[in-house]
Amino acid sequence: MDPKENGVARESAAPEETIAFGRRLAETLRAGQVVALYGELGSGKTHLAKGICAGLGIDPAHVTSPTFALINEYRGGRLPVYHFDTYRLKSLEEFMALGYEDYFEGEGVCLVEWPEPIESLLPGDTLRIRLTHRDAAHRRIEIESAGASGEG
Repeated sequence: MDPKENGVARESAAPEETIAFGRRLAETLRAGQVVALYGELGSGKTHLAKGICAGLGIDPAHVTSPTFALINEYRGGRLPVYHFDTYRLKSLEEFMALGYEDYFEGEGVCLVEWPEPIESLLPGDTLRIRLTHRDAAHRRIEIESAGASGEG
């Protein structure tokens, strides 16, 4: 099954499965791709980011949520990864001041955790991934690609 297959839900029973899904997804990503990661605290967004980075050839041990930095940059793989976290964003202007267009239209892949505050700035072809808790161990992963949600 193509990891980017739109509208299909997957189940993950462990963080390792979420990471493995991210590795497979990374094979389909291209320069300039924006991936928005939606989900509650602890739903697996950062584990998915680790998997995507690993699939692009970046050591997942270096991948952490950029909650306080707003952005972490990872290099050394097939594509650079720009990992945003807008959870603590104070304003849309703060995000715009980062020069987000250079990242979104650049040579790397952008991963955006907690994208809700910047929804209006996401490109129309953003790959949207929603992670939800099924129970303590299980997660549901849903994909919306190419503006399928009607947003962006």
